[in-house]
Amino acid sequence: MNKTLNIPNHIAIIMDGNGRWATQNGFERSYGHIMGVGSVKEVIEESLDLGVRYLTMYAFSAENWSRPRTEVDGLMELFCSTISDQKEILKSKGVKVLFMGDREALCDKVCGYIDSCENDTSDNSNLTLIIALNYSSRAELTRAAKQIAILSVSGELNIGDITETTIKEHLYIGNIPDPDLIIRTSGECRLSNFLLWQCSYSELYFTEVLWPDFNKEQYRKAIDVFSNRTRRFGNI
Repeated sequence: MNKTLNIPNHIAIIMDGNGRWATQNGFERSYGHIMGVGSVKEVIEESLDLGVRYLTMYAFSAENWSRPRTEVDGLMELFCSTISDQKEILKSKGVKVLFMGDREALCDKVCGYIDSCENDTSDNSNLTLIIALNYSSRAELTRAAKQIAILSVSGELNIGDITETTIKEHLYIGNIPDPDLIIRTSGECRLSNFLLWQCSYSELYFTEVLWPDFNKEQYRKAIDVFSNRTRRFGNI
């Protein structure tokens, strides 16, 4: 591994494999999600130590609602309890927490935890942690297109003035830089409707490691691979 790592400014992670980890180890799928929280903590800690500025974690996709009701309810309860347990710790470490996704489908309890966490960490600046919850990139782009169309119809925005910047400004969190590195665990090699606009020139890293087994060493390994790549952004 390189002694000097080229640390990405923004890392995004598709945390995959909790259910498979549980099944392989003889547990209920819900236990895999509980164990996955430990990996979240490790990655946040390592991000702070390495100087990563932005960390986006794909916690729950809009498609995940199709899972069994008991699993979905358990995930939401785990989300709320984790926020409750970790909010003050994140605050003390200077982590600013933002949530990205459609909140309309979330219950009042979950939205309350989201609002509380965002408000209580809003002044922090050591690391910006973005949690993608009920997130769909296609839905995000559709929402942006509708907002731009409304501005155009009302005369507030000329069609000729619509640029890539205009679209970015209407994404869920438009002021966040695009991810330099996207990591997906569990051996699946696809983006699964995650940051499709933002990942145009992101480096992709896929690992067979299931999320509950993804630790600081695995995280550094991904960054080491990133460090050895040459990013050309379409140039020679």
